[in-house]
Amino acid sequence: MADARPFHWEYHPEQPAPEAFRIEGGRPLRGTVGVSGAKNAALKLLAAAVLTGERCRFENMPEIEDVRVMAEVLADLGVVVDHPAPGVYEVAAGDVDWKFVPLEAAAKMRASFILLGPLLSRFGHVIISNPGGDRIGRRPVNLHVDAMRALGADIAYRNGYYFAQAPGRLRGGDVTFPFVTVMGTENAILAACLAEGTTTIRPAAQEPEVDDLIAFLVKMGAEVERTLPDAITVHGKRRLRGAAHTVMPDRIETGTFLVAAAVTGGRLTLENAACQHSGALVEVLARAGVPVSCGQHAIEVDASGLRPGDLRAVDIETAPYPLLATDLQPNLCVLLTQASGTSHVHEAIFEDRLEWLSELRKLGADVDIPDPHHASIRGPARLHGAEASIGDLRAGASLILAALAAEGTSLIHGAHHVHRGYENIDRKFQQLGASIVRSADPA
Repeated sequence: MADARPFHWEYHPEQPAPEAFRIEGGRPLRGTVGVSGAKNAALKLLAAAVLTGERCRFENMPEIEDVRVMAEVLADLGVVVDHPAPGVYEVAAGDVDWKFVPLEAAAKMRASFILLGPLLSRFGHVIISNPGGDRIGRRPVNLHVDAMRALGADIAYRNGYYFAQAPGRLRGGDVTFPFVTVMGTENAILAACLAEGTTTIRPAAQEPEVDDLIAFLVKMGAEVERTLPDAITVHGKRRLRGAAHTVMPDRIETGTFLVAAAVTGGRLTLENAACQHSGALVEVLARAGVPVSCGQHAIEVDASGLRPGDLRAVDIETAPYPLLATDLQPNLCVLLTQASGTSHVHEAIFEDRLEWLSELRKLGADVDIPDPHHASIRGPARLHGAEASIGDLRAGASLILAALAAEGTSLIHGAHHVHRGYENIDRKFQQLGASIVRSADPA
């Protein structure tokens, strides 16, 4: 393989000092909060910029750790990455010095594997590590690899790295996944944009972040179309141009603040929030008795009139979009601790995602976990301050919600997990009246 010089990677990501959140609960949240750009769109958009040598500009980029890490990875590959203002990134991949995404980057952020498709498609070869990310269950990348092979790539796996090359150009073909995979769909789209011929992808993920990526690629001159709800067709081009794009709002952060208002008895207005992307969540909240109203670019939730016991128990099940997102399940578990009766949770996506409920028990939740995919939550529970540890991004945000709803003071360890995907979450909650302070972790 060309460009295969010895591995002597100079990438040294900063290791943030351990931090914790100290939270004094029992305060209703009130006010207006702006929803940041979507993490799950932003990372894929940065990767898409590698498909052209021209400058791409992104606005409404969330100021989160994962975006910073992706920007550093691109810069260390030789891509010019500028950050001229908060929420603004400019990327120019005129050339890439060498095509190697190391273990250090992959272990810190699973989304680094999204670089497989665009680097392979544009430059013809890439070496990329098996990815890391949150420990919420098996998330194999064999589907990504099989998609590249369906487009003519030659990929070998040795010593924890995928060695991928495409003799000449990738060739369009049929990419058929055994089940829906969001990042697999996105990797296939990115690879197909510069492939020779036409590519069809089925079943294609229907998440709005995928459509946000498609919208940006079309601005770049790509020919990508969602021909059916679960089918995407890509007609490959020889080259793409630079473009500008505004990142869509983060629907998971939207859900976090909606639940925060509900469990604290608060009243919030969420600006830059896309209600059309939160239909499944709003439906669950309505069944539980949480008043939510949607505007064109804002969502209001008013739980200030709810009394203890007013919330109703509901059963929830996670599934690919447009059904209930697995990333929202931990938030909703906190809500269900405050509902009257027994709620049942079916986590159908990840087998380890319910493990965090053992930490929620420390704050007084009444939870049974009969198997890795099911839980029963009895309420309303009187949550109390406690010490708990964050194990992953979404569970971390949910422990914050539980501490905000609890009586007394909580110390939530592992704040760095939350910084990966939420922009200034402590500051946003402070502006809404919460008592939350981020400090060095005393543990």
